[in-house]
Amino acid sequence: MAKSQETFGKKEKQKKKLKDRQEKQEKMEERKANAKKGKTLDEMMAYLDENGNFSSTPPDPRKKKIFNAGDMQTAIPKQESREQVEVVRNGVVTFFNNDKRYGFIKDLQTQESVFVHVNQLSGPIKEHDKVTFEVEMGHKGPNAIRVKKIV
Repeated sequence: MAKSQETFGKKEKQKKKLKDRQEKQEKMEERKANAKKGKTLDEMMAYLDENGNFSSTPPDPRKKKIFNAGDMQTAIPKQESREQVEVVRNGVVTFFNNDKRYGFIKDLQTQESVFVHVNQLSGPIKEHDKVTFEVEMGHKGPNAIRVKKIV
């Protein structure tokens, strides 16, 4: 006599699959029975309140603000060209790295930090040296050019 090909594990897997299918079918029928055709326009509307938050109620017309589209800035404003009364400035080297070949000079007049590269130096400098320099606007901000050490 031949032994049955189905094992206990196979039977359990088949029972589980059948149970899952039945649950899925029941959920689908329940969804169909409770489903609405669609939402009305009022249900789909979302409003923006005065604080910029979404809400389902329309905003109060008394709090309405009139906005002129011309007042809105859509880009970064251009930097105004700075008129330089004094072309040659005095400063102190606050940081300089010889290995990386750059540093920063603190302008004594404006207390502004200005980038300096070794290519703009007339001689060797180190930290805490007093220097004279001119300022040129670069891509990332002011750059020191024609840097000379004050003896």
